[in-house]
Amino acid sequence: MQKKYHRKDFLKLALLTNLSFYSKPLHFLAGEKKDTEESSAGKENLVYYKKGDPQYEVLRKGFNKRIDKFPLLIAECKNTEGVAEAIRYAIQKGLPVAVKSGGHCMEGFSCNNGGMVINLSLLNKTGWINNNTIITGPGTTLSQLYDELLPKKKIIPGGSCGGVGIGGLVLGGGYGLMARRYGLTCDSLLELTMVDGTGAIRNSKDDKELLWACRGGGNGNFGVVTELKFKTQDAPQTLQSFRFKTHNVNTAKAKQILKNWFEQVKHLPESCFSAFVLNRKTVYILVTNSDRHNDALQKIMDTFSKLADKTTKTKPQPLATALKVYYGRPQPQFFKNASAGLYKDFGDIENCIDKVIDTVIATPGMIYQVNTLGGKIQQTEFEVDSAFPHRAYPYFSELQTYWETENQGKKLLEKFAAVQNLFTANGNNVQYRNYPDINFKNWDAMYYGNNYARLQQVKNKYDPKNLIRHDQSIKNA
Repeated sequence: MQKKYHRKDFLKLALLTNLSFYSKPLHFLAGEKKDTEESSAGKENLVYYKKGDPQYEVLRKGFNKRIDKFPLLIAECKNTEGVAEAIRYAIQKGLPVAVKSGGHCMEGFSCNNGGMVINLSLLNKTGWINNNTIITGPGTTLSQLYDELLPKKKIIPGGSCGGVGIGGLVLGGGYGLMARRYGLTCDSLLELTMVDGTGAIRNSKDDKELLWACRGGGNGNFGVVTELKFKTQDAPQTLQSFRFKTHNVNTAKAKQILKNWFEQVKHLPESCFSAFVLNRKTVYILVTNSDRHNDALQKIMDTFSKLADKTTKTKPQPLATALKVYYGRPQPQFFKNASAGLYKDFGDIENCIDKVIDTVIATPGMIYQVNTLGGKIQQTEFEVDSAFPHRAYPYFSELQTYWETENQGKKLLEKFAAVQNLFTANGNNVQYRNYPDINFKNWDAMYYGNNYARLQQVKNKYDPKNLIRHDQSIKNA
């Protein structure tokens, strides 16, 4: 029998990257360029692992137990020069390269079969440039980054799942509880160091187009990012959460609550985030607020309370304490989670939502969730300066399925595909790159919209032979 997943298990939000060209890395994290022979590279800058090595088994696995891939070689890199050496070796041996920072890619694009995986988990040091600027490696997890930022009363608008690597998050956009207040994670990115597909070490200060592309243009496309410089924001002092729970809903009731949710959350202040979650026959509404409570917000909370069987709220808690509630399960699990469309309003799904809800209610282990975007995410300067193409859409939805043993997955995946097909047939063809679905046919337009051709030019420049690639990586023009 399928296990019904409770809120702590699934509200993780998103509930919510030729030495003929060489430029110095951003700061001290990657070290200086060294003239090392290939034979000594493993001792100083990286270590290679192959099948049979105990560490190979550890490093090849990601967060999703559904994904089971076997690269020929894993390069565990210690610095930027180590990544450059690994790229040169992959070129020499003709190995396609996948890039892994935290290993949370929902379709396993951070691993491959028969190629090289560049593992960046050791690139997780953090340093301060000044009081408002921080530099970190792509392997730094969100929980590690928050542990560095919050004691200094600073924040970056990241996600909520504590184990996610900052590299993969920022390159695809990155949103979470603070995004409506401060923008996407990529909107705080100031500069980066990257090893491109020829082995050259590049810095975005020399090419604004590279920075534009890496602000939401996806990971595993142009090169291997080894350092990231961010501007920080003054952190809110507290975070308060409100939760509204309704049991034993049928399709009509769930639809009514969802429609009301859309009507109410469009009035939320930018300090708030909200999610509608349908977990089989239970509806949850989450609202978080990182500013002072006010009468306008209370009016929305009163409306949600009238729809719910149970209402709970926390007192305003210190941000560091409150965020840990949303860190999610640290252990790998069997699941499929993907974008189910970005919406402008309820009308975008009104014609298909009954059948979607029917399927979710009838399928143990399946969850449908809609999250708020909007706010500062829609700021014009952010849109101009980044490749993230979907800022006009104030809502993002995701479909989730979870199971306990490998043999339970087949039927759930069939149901998952059926729901995704309902959305596609309804014309919901705008999708979030950080929540990919391997079954999307027109993924290039879905993820990148009108920016895809421009991103292809960046790909041509930095990875002309398509060395760094996965099943849905940007193609050379």
